[in-house]
Amino acid sequence: MASRAAIYQGMMWRGRSWAVGARSMSSWWSNVEPAPKDPILGVTEAYLADPSPDKVNVGVGAYRDDNGKPVVLECVREAERTIAGNLNMEYLPMGGSNKMIEESLKLAYGEDSEFIKDRRIAAVQSLSGTGACRLFADFQKRFLPDSQIYIPVPTWANHHNIWRDARVPQQTFHYYHPDTRGLDFASLMEDIKKAPNGSFFLLHACAHNPTGVDPSEEQWREISHLFKVKNHFPFFDMAYQGFASGDPERDAKAIRIFLEDGHLIGCAQSYAKNMGLYGQRVGCLSILCEDEMQAVAVKSQLQQIARPMYSNPPVHGALIVSIILSDPDLKSLWLKEVKVMADRIIGMRKALRENLEKLGSPLSWEHVTNQIGMFCYSGMTPEQVDRLTNEFHIYMTRNGRISMAGVTTGNVTYLANAIHEVTKSA
Repeated sequence: MASRAAIYQGMMWRGRSWAVGARSMSSWWSNVEPAPKDPILGVTEAYLADPSPDKVNVGVGAYRDDNGKPVVLECVREAERTIAGNLNMEYLPMGGSNKMIEESLKLAYGEDSEFIKDRRIAAVQSLSGTGACRLFADFQKRFLPDSQIYIPVPTWANHHNIWRDARVPQQTFHYYHPDTRGLDFASLMEDIKKAPNGSFFLLHACAHNPTGVDPSEEQWREISHLFKVKNHFPFFDMAYQGFASGDPERDAKAIRIFLEDGHLIGCAQSYAKNMGLYGQRVGCLSILCEDEMQAVAVKSQLQQIARPMYSNPPVHGALIVSIILSDPDLKSLWLKEVKVMADRIIGMRKALRENLEKLGSPLSWEHVTNQIGMFCYSGMTPEQVDRLTNEFHIYMTRNGRISMAGVTTGNVTYLANAIHEVTKSA
C-alpha cells in the first residue's frame, strides 16, 4: 500500500499537470487578434447605430426600390411557387445543378453558342460569384503553381482576399484615371503589353466595381487583340449581367468579343444582383477548353477542389435560377424586371447629376452618368466622405463609392446638397 506521502505527492503532481494542461489549453488561441472590420459592413453598422431621421445609406451593394426597401422579383416568387409544389431536399452532385449550369452557359456564352454544342465548357455551380472566383483561384494555383494574377486598380476588395488566400501571387494593372474619373486606357494597354506572355488577368465583364467605368466596345476589341498577341488568359468576373444596362446580351459583349477572337476564357457568374438572390449564394464558374475531353478533365478537377470546401452546393437558389431561365414566360418576366432595376439606377444617376449642376457646383459631374451599374465612383476624398457622415449622416465607403441603389427620389436632393457642401471649395 502506498504511503500517505506518496499519495500526497501523486496528487500534487496530478494537480500541477492539470494546471499546466489548463494553462496550455487556455493559451491555444491567445495569439489571435481581432480581424479588421470589413469596410463595407462597417458602414452599415455605423448607419444602423445612427439615430438621425435624415440618415442615408449609400454604402450597401444591394438593390433597393425607390422607397429604399429590398425587392423580391415577381419571377422569383413564381419560381418559388413551382418549387413549393415539388419540394426536393436531396443533395446536388458535387458540380451542382446541371440544369442551372446549362442555362447559365447560354446566358454568358450565347443561346446558340458553338462551344456549348461542342461540350467544350467545363462548368460547375458555385457559391455565387465569390465562390466562382475562389474555385478558379485554387484551380489556377493547383495546376499552374508558378503563375500569378493581374488585378485592376481599383477592384472589388474581396478579389485581393480570394487570390491571396489561394496563395496566388498578385500584380496590378492600371484601370481608373482619377483626373478624368474614367478609364485610363493608355496605361491599361501598356500594362497588358508589359506583362509576361501567358499571364492571367482578372477583368470585370460589365459595371466595373467600384468605379462603374467600362471600356467601350472598340476598346474591348483592342484589349482582346493585345491579349491574343501576348497569349494572356482572361478571367471575367460577371456579377452584373443584365443589371448594368438592362440588357443581358449587351452586358455580355466583352465576353462575346473575346470568344469571337478565339480566346480560351474563364468566367464567374452571379445571380445576386440580377435576380436579387443575395442570400441564396448561387453562381456558376465556367472555363472554355480546347475540346470536350479537356473540358471533362477540368470539370472533374473543379469538383475535386469543391469537395473538401463545401462538398456540394445548395439546391434552392439553383432551382430558382433554372426554373426562371428555362421557362419562356418567366424568363421574359425576368428580362422586364431586371430592366426596371437597371433603369431606376440610371434614372437616379441623371437626377443626382442634375441636382448637383443646379446647385452651381464648380466641378464636372459628367462621370456620374457616364459610369454604369450599381456604383458611382464619385471622386470625393476620404476627408469629404467623413464630412458627409459627420455633418449630414450620409454613409458610404471612404473611397467615395456611392451605391446608386441607395439613392431615391426622396433623398437625392438632400444627398446632392450635402455633396455640394463638402466639395464646392475643392
